[in-house]
Amino acid sequence: MVSLNDIAPATWNIDADHTEIGFVARHLAVTKVKGRFTDVSVNAEVAEDRKNSTLEFTVQTASVQTRNADRDGHLKSADFFDVEKYPTMTFNATNIGDDTITGDLTIKDVTKPVTFDYEFNGISDDPWGGTRAGFEAQGEINRKDFGLSFDAAAPGGNALVSDKIKINLDLEFAKA
Repeated sequence: MVSLNDIAPATWNIDADHTEIGFVARHLAVTKVKGRFTDVSVNAEVAEDRKNSTLEFTVQTASVQTRNADRDGHLKSADFFDVEKYPTMTFNATNIGDDTITGDLTIKDVTKPVTFDYEFNGISDDPWGGTRAGFEAQGEINRKDFGLSFDAAAPGGNALVSDKIKINLDLEFAKA
């Protein structure tokens, strides 16, 4: 069984074509709405002493996509990401454990600690002489903690958008 400790100390660059940073919110408490960001950069440095490894990502908030242009426009507005004023959100890992990554997530200049449970999917040689590594991670935030304060309810009281937002990361790295 391959573990995170099998990754060679090195700089690992994100393969953006095989990576997705997405989210899931509840709509009217009855269904899930999924979205993703298409403009993402991720830097990872695996150190000899794994405790000194680093992981950070930057998301261009204007790249949000939910398969609905009107909703995407609303998410870009001041009700949510306010992309004109806050064009990026960032995550900087502060502790990389065997199955969790904790770090500082910043959205709209608000920074809060977030923990992601992760699964290391392994490493593989690619057809071009390189080495790849893959991870999946899941976490959850309260959007209002980050100033994503849109607050509307339907008749009957169900929120149009849930406060809890699940974050899903599917990451593929290429060894530099």
